[in-house]
Amino acid sequence: MGDDVEHRVFTRQDRRAFRDKVQLCLDAMARMLADDQFELSEPHIGMEVELNLVDGSMRPAMANGEVLEAIADDAFQTELGRFNIEINVPPHRLRDRNVFELEESLRASLNSADARAARSGNRLAMVGILPTLRAEDLTAQSISANPRYSLLNNRMLETRGEDIELRIVGTALPGAAAPERLETVFDSILPEAACTSLQLHLQVGPDEFAAHWNAAQAIAGVQVSLAANSPFLIGKALWHETRLPLFQQATDTRPQELVNQGVRPRVWFGERWITSIFDLFEENSRYFPSLLPIVSDEDPLAVLDAGGDPALTELRMHNGTIYRWNRPIYDTTDGGHHIRLENRVLPAGPTVVDTIADALFFYGTVRALVDADRPLWSQMSFDAARENLESAARSGFTARLYWPEVGWVSPQELVLRRLLPMAHAGLAAYGVAAEVRDKYLGIIEARCLAGRTGADWQRSAVAERERAGQDRPAALAGMLADYLTLMDEGTPVHGWQL
Repeated sequence: MGDDVEHRVFTRQDRRAFRDKVQLCLDAMARMLADDQFELSEPHIGMEVELNLVDGSMRPAMANGEVLEAIADDAFQTELGRFNIEINVPPHRLRDRNVFELEESLRASLNSADARAARSGNRLAMVGILPTLRAEDLTAQSISANPRYSLLNNRMLETRGEDIELRIVGTALPGAAAPERLETVFDSILPEAACTSLQLHLQVGPDEFAAHWNAAQAIAGVQVSLAANSPFLIGKALWHETRLPLFQQATDTRPQELVNQGVRPRVWFGERWITSIFDLFEENSRYFPSLLPIVSDEDPLAVLDAGGDPALTELRMHNGTIYRWNRPIYDTTDGGHHIRLENRVLPAGPTVVDTIADALFFYGTVRALVDADRPLWSQMSFDAARENLESAARSGFTARLYWPEVGWVSPQELVLRRLLPMAHAGLAAYGVAAEVRDKYLGIIEARCLAGRTGADWQRSAVAERERAGQDRPAALAGMLADYLTLMDEGTPVHGWQL
C-alpha cells in the first residue's frame, strides 16, 4: 500500500505546502518528459499477489505478523488487514520460455510460505474475497500494525465525515428466486482489506504509455469476465467480481452530497482516453485533495539541474492514494527512473497457472492493440469501456460486452473469435515462445469453452451445498475448504469439479 509513514496530525499549512510541492513535482515531470530522460528496458512481467490467511475452521486468521515472521522472506509484506499478506514477484523477462520459470518460482514461493504458515495452524488462500469473512472481522481492530494503515484509515474517515456505507445488489445464485442484497455500515476502511487482487506491471516508454493505458482500459471488462473470483461478501452472494464495487465504496471519501454533485471517487476508471501519461498525474493533482500531505526536503528541479533522478516523493505519495484500475507509476532505480503501467482489475487466484494465464492474456492483448494500425480507442467510446467493466464485474461470463465492428457480444465469443488470436500475436511480438503461448492462452480458451471462472465455481458449489441442506456459513466454509484443496492441486479452474 505504499511507503511507511508515522502517525501524525496534519495542519492547513501542511496541505497547502503539499499541494505546492505536488505542482513542483509535476513541473519536474513535464521537464523530464520533454527531455526524454526515462529508462527503457526489455519487457518484463512484474506482479504482486495479495493473499488471505485462514485458520483450520476456514475463518480469517488475524495473524499476518506471526505468519510473516515464520515465512522470513522479504518478498512477502503486510497489507491493510491482519488477515492479509502480499507477495512481490521478482520480474521475469517476457521472452522465450522465461514465463515457465516465473510459474515455478511463484509456485515454490507460495508452497514454502504456506508450509511455514501451517506451523501456526494457518493457511494461505489465493482468492479475490475470502468467502468466510463476517462483518465483525472488518473493524478497526483488524487493521495491520503499520502506522500508515491507521493514519490512512483516520484520514479517509475525516475527509468523508461519516461512516462507510456498503450497498450492493447481487446476481442471483443458480436456482435462487431473487438476488441477494448487502446494506451495512462500517466505522473504518477495513472492508477494503477484503479485496485481494493480482496487480500486473509493465514498464513502458513515455511516448508509448498513453497507447498502453488506453488499450488496458479497453480490455478491462474482458479481463474481469475471464477471471472473476469474488462472488461472496459477509455471507451474501453478490457480483461475480464484488471486489470492484466493494473497493470503490470502502475507500469513498465523498459524503452523499458530493456524490450527488458528481465529484470523482478515489477508486476511478477515468473519464476519457489520454494522449500522455502527464494527463493522469495532472488529473490526480487537480481533482483529488491530499490524504497524506507529508512534504519532503527534496527540490526536484534542483535535482534535475544537478543531473540526478528526483524521487518526486509528493507526487508518488498522492498517486498512491488514488486507486485507478489502470494506474501510472513513476519510480527510481539505481542510476535512472522509469514509468510503469499497473493493471489492478484482476482478483487473486484461483491457481498459480490461472494467474499466469490471466497475466499473459493481458500482456499479449495490450501489445496487439498498441501495434494495431488503427487504435481501438478511436472506434470505441470511453463510456462503452466503463460500462463493459461494470457489466463484467456484475455478471461474469453472462455479461454482454460492446466491441467495435462486433456490437454486443458474450465475453466468450469475443475472446475466442477476436482477442485470443490478438493475444497470441502480441506475445509473439514480445518474443514469447510458441509453447508458452499455447499453454497459457490454451487455458484461457478452455475456460471460455467450459464457461467456468473461479466465481462460477464458488457460486455453483455453495448453491449445491445449500440444496443438500447446509446453511450459508457451513456452505461457505465447506466450499472454501474444497477450494483450497483444488488450489493446491493446481489444476486450472476450468477443470474443477463440484
